[in-house]
Amino acid sequence: MATISRAQLLHHPSAYFSRLPHSHSSFSINFRRRKFSVTPPLLCSSSSSSSSASTNPSIVGDLLNYLNESWTQFHATAEAKRQLIAAGFHLLNENDEWDLRPGGRYFFTRNMSCLVAFAVGEKYIVGNGFHVIAAHTDSPCLKLKPKSASSKSNYLMLNVQTYGGGLWHTWFDRDLSVAGRVIVRASDGSFLHKLVKVKRPLLRVPTLAIHLNRTVNTDGFKPNLETQLVPLLATKPEEAFPESKEKSSSSPKAAHHPLLMQILSDELGCDVDDIVNIELNICDTQPSCLGGANNEFIFSGRLDNLASSYCALRALVDSCGSPADLSSEHAIRMIALFDNEEVGSDSYQGAGAPTMFQAMRRIAGSLANSYAGESAFDRAIRQSFLVSADMAHGVHPNFMDKHEEHHRPEMHKGLVIKHNANQRYATSGVTAFLFKEVAKMHNLPTQEFVVRNDMGCGSTIGPILASGVGIRTVDCGIAQLSMHSVREVCGKEDIDIAYKHFKAFYQTFSSIDRKLIVD
Repeated sequence: MATISRAQLLHHPSAYFSRLPHSHSSFSINFRRRKFSVTPPLLCSSSSSSSSASTNPSIVGDLLNYLNESWTQFHATAEAKRQLIAAGFHLLNENDEWDLRPGGRYFFTRNMSCLVAFAVGEKYIVGNGFHVIAAHTDSPCLKLKPKSASSKSNYLMLNVQTYGGGLWHTWFDRDLSVAGRVIVRASDGSFLHKLVKVKRPLLRVPTLAIHLNRTVNTDGFKPNLETQLVPLLATKPEEAFPESKEKSSSSPKAAHHPLLMQILSDELGCDVDDIVNIELNICDTQPSCLGGANNEFIFSGRLDNLASSYCALRALVDSCGSPADLSSEHAIRMIALFDNEEVGSDSYQGAGAPTMFQAMRRIAGSLANSYAGESAFDRAIRQSFLVSADMAHGVHPNFMDKHEEHHRPEMHKGLVIKHNANQRYATSGVTAFLFKEVAKMHNLPTQEFVVRNDMGCGSTIGPILASGVGIRTVDCGIAQLSMHSVREVCGKEDIDIAYKHFKAFYQTFSSIDRKLIVD
């Protein structure tokens, strides 16, 4: 067999599999005593896939595509928007009056980093509930400061600010670049919002050599996040761009290196002078891919929480792919993807804003037509149910004592139901039961998680939304390791389980909820 380089294998895995002997052209994998025949595993994905769940039971390849497209919360929302339009959802504008109909599928975006999509059941009547899955589009990262230009020892450098609670030491010695959004002046004087992503390695934060830091392995790596977490851009001095000297210090161009601005203008196909503002994240350029001896893992940045976002998006799209899928539905199926969860959700595009509830009120009002009954929206909320989907802490084999001994979620064992008596998670006995009943009906596994009493507990958008208008909520997530690292890991099989669980939630929750009576 002809040899193939590591780089070729990483970026073009099909080149490897095409050279395998014919007897190895397919694989037989046994998961949980159930045998599946699958095509050769995809190590890294870079092209879009239009295959549906009916022709391809796994969504893992599509998730890899989504992750590789979604370097920032803006790109994640734009890609979700593209997929919704392709699936026949109608784009709404929050500034317009909505004219909604049973059987219709709709969505809107806010700030191009928050998205709400919904499908109305054909049998919807005023006062019926919403079945919602909520997740978030943001992840811990580095962001450029408003004035990013810096130079030290003849290096051009970029000043950054930390966003969220990242494991910042993992950002050192990575091949980094920039992505985000740019405001561009058009020829007619208007201003356009454009997304940009520089795919080639552009930046690096180098660690200090061991010879100059002999105690780092015993004392720990504790970089100063202001002075030592500063990416290198180039060694070319500013004098290479003499035109920058002529610009006023108040000009947006003076805030950033001319070299960076030229790279952005080349990517966007516009003049540097037409760029009036930038909002950029620092991003790892290594593609999301499969890993492990059996390709059972997903290695990627931003799994928290784009994995949940994509499973929710795909479940909604596939649960109403044809008119027949909504023909017997009494409720409204919805997803809500928010920004800024990693920093508390208190923003215009975060879960702390009334975005979702305002949309629900508008939907109920539009569908009510001339109905003049009492408190239709409030009754709808009482019948609604929210799944707060955020990644969960899988047990670490090298740090098992960090988990409560009877609540150690494992990979490949299904969604993790999160509990916390102090309401850091919104799960209750009733909501956990209902969500697990969905899984039980479809033979899907679930797990339980509570944090140790001697450790602090993170939180999610679940309690924020649950208390917003009093909606029943369960917190759940996919087990993962390396949470908030620049490079995270989760189980491949859990992606498909989460997708099936979310899809089953949309399809069967109404029938389960009717059987439970809680005064």
